[in-house]
Amino acid sequence: MKVDMIIKNAFVMTMEGKGVGMIEDGAVAVKGNLIEAVGKTDEIVSQYSCEEMVDAKNKLVMPGFIDAHMHTGLAIVRGVAQDMQNWMQEGLWPFMKHVTKEDNVKGSMLNIVEGIKAGTTTFGDYDANMNDIVHNYIKTGARARVTELVNEIPDDIGDIPVGELYPFYSSIGEKKLQNNLRLFEDYHETENGRITCMFGPHGPDMMSLELMKEMQNLAEKYDTKLHMHVAQGDREIDQLEKRYGKRTIPFLDEIGYLNNRLLAVHLTEATKEETEIVANRGAAMINCSGSIGIIDGIVPPIAEFLEAGGTAALGSDQAPGNNCNNMFNEMKFVSILNKAKRQNPATFPATLAVRLATIEGAKAVGLDHEVGSLKAGKKADMIFIDLEEPTMSPVITSPIRNIVPNLVYSAKGNEVESVMVDGKFIMKDRTLLNVDEKAIVKDAQQAATAISKRANDDILKSNSPLLTMMENDEL
Repeated sequence: MKVDMIIKNAFVMTMEGKGVGMIEDGAVAVKGNLIEAVGKTDEIVSQYSCEEMVDAKNKLVMPGFIDAHMHTGLAIVRGVAQDMQNWMQEGLWPFMKHVTKEDNVKGSMLNIVEGIKAGTTTFGDYDANMNDIVHNYIKTGARARVTELVNEIPDDIGDIPVGELYPFYSSIGEKKLQNNLRLFEDYHETENGRITCMFGPHGPDMMSLELMKEMQNLAEKYDTKLHMHVAQGDREIDQLEKRYGKRTIPFLDEIGYLNNRLLAVHLTEATKEETEIVANRGAAMINCSGSIGIIDGIVPPIAEFLEAGGTAALGSDQAPGNNCNNMFNEMKFVSILNKAKRQNPATFPATLAVRLATIEGAKAVGLDHEVGSLKAGKKADMIFIDLEEPTMSPVITSPIRNIVPNLVYSAKGNEVESVMVDGKFIMKDRTLLNVDEKAIVKDAQQAATAISKRANDDILKSNSPLLTMMENDEL
């Protein structure tokens, strides 16, 4: 039987079964945009002929990573809000007031390039201006699960004193909802199915109950998921208690939001009991260890969520909080932080972290029928990792195999040599094939410089501790 490509002589990590599904001296046959077969090299080569034979000796071939929760447009102000208590009000908002739609798109492209280079093939992008940002995914060739961020709050919400109720404006919500609907109508299941869409209520504290219910009905109508921040901070809990007399999760349970359509992002402030309720109701959790660790100094309750039987994914969140959008970073953080939290080095093994970044992440976002593992019939989304990089060397296979621990605790992302999505290379030999990386970096730099100039006065008035650190030559 003839296929388009055979990738042979690799360590193939299928992510099938309960572990990682490792095949030493493995091969993958690709036909069109699908995986035709996976097995030992001698078996695949004897059964199939091909147009192109790829020798992946000393490479790890595995499913591409799924970054389930990102705000890629925010990369344009990377690194402006770290090491402070009020990261949003004092750090992020003084810049965001001056970010244009064009700036968002340039920041997003920078972020997508960063993710691809570190092995992300599926991006769970959740941002404003998504009808424009989505074109970045069309250009790069990456897979994306995109969502327009919908709320009813004004752009100057950061100026409202902490503790005051947010004002809701139905006109704002309606405009953003229409953007989300347009995104769905224009782009869902386009680009050979690479682009799919969800509905994106920003959070239960940032919109009226009426709009939340409307979005819930739309998710059912279009048979898709709701991507939403849930119990993401003490500000949210305070808003819900003042407005409804309930904490976030009891409130969402009461209005029927906790079900298998919900992607509950963060759960930062959820109690153990609340975490178990979310898991038991069938909602999925997206855990962003790097972002929440830096912004809040908290380890989200993902271990408790998984122990309650929940399905979870990993996300990198946003560059102003997390600095990087790199799934190697997230795998390492989720494992190490939970070991420290439990004071138990056996907690959260490397295999679990890898599963959350691949097959479990695919289950959480509703794409496991297509991606997340290397299996005949699934989309040919895979990454090639150079095992001869110092961080992955030496390779030991017996009596202990060290590839998975090194992938999680040692690798940084530069080990990713090539990236394939939908059966096509979008990066090969560390070179992006569909976009000009240097031009993207240059465009983002010019936009960020202009934003900083426009935002200067607001930044000086923001009481940012980073200003003091600058004056003391500490930054």
